[in-house]
Amino acid sequence: MADVLSVGVNLEAFAQAIGAIQALRSSVSRVFDCLKDGMRNKETLEGREKAFIAHFQDHLHSVNRDLNELERLSNLVGKPSENHPLHNSGLLSLDPVQDKTPLYSQLLQAYKWSNKLQYHAGLASGLLNQQSLKRSANQMGVSAKRRPKAQPTTLVLPPQYVDDVISRIDRMFPEMSIQLSRPNGTSAMLLLDIWSKSNYQVFQKVTDHATTALLHYQLPQMPDVVVRSFMTWLRSYIKLFQAPCQRCGKFLQDGLPPTWRDFRTLEAFHDTCRQ
Repeated sequence: MADVLSVGVNLEAFAQAIGAIQALRSSVSRVFDCLKDGMRNKETLEGREKAFIAHFQDHLHSVNRDLNELERLSNLVGKPSENHPLHNSGLLSLDPVQDKTPLYSQLLQAYKWSNKLQYHAGLASGLLNQQSLKRSANQMGVSAKRRPKAQPTTLVLPPQYVDDVISRIDRMFPEMSIQLSRPNGTSAMLLLDIWSKSNYQVFQKVTDHATTALLHYQLPQMPDVVVRSFMTWLRSYIKLFQAPCQRCGKFLQDGLPPTWRDFRTLEAFHDTCRQ
């Protein structure tokens, strides 16, 4: 096998070329060592500069000399014969490159799609379970005006339960002021004293994102989980001016900090970076 591979190759020049490569690497290392050490201690600044330039030029000449020697030897090595058999090694080029195979991105997209499908299926199941769709042939002729209107059952909660949920949320977020009042008896109204309406663009964007979060966190069968999830998301803005963007790594973009918070991971993103 060695005789087949050595056809057309000057082995002596090949061995010398390996030595020339090692010499070239040593010369390049000396150049970087010279740059790293800088100007050594001399009596005068001019002497240090002259000594540094002289050493640097000598190392560059050595690199040029070793490179020319390597080019000369590479021409003497020659090319191996293309007629030698490759056997099974010739099939290696047919294997796909793992980095260019979009397997991970496809799996990630499928996982996100299945997760979203499961989430929406759970919402649809909860809504359908609330509706009593028991119909018969006799009920089809009944006028729609006579049918009793279905009363909402998911939001009819006892006051003690509401007080317990609000007290737990108040203990979870001590830096926020939460007040619960009942102006008309059992009707509950929650006041979140975070900040009033601002004239600054950064807080206007936070208000818009909070409105989006209210539309995102919807779980009719467990309203307390919705409130806690939204409050946890809102609490992530405590580091509004301290957290950098998770994609670009910058604190400011167009003069604004990352005002968007991911609904699941609570990571900070700029408006342009989150898309």
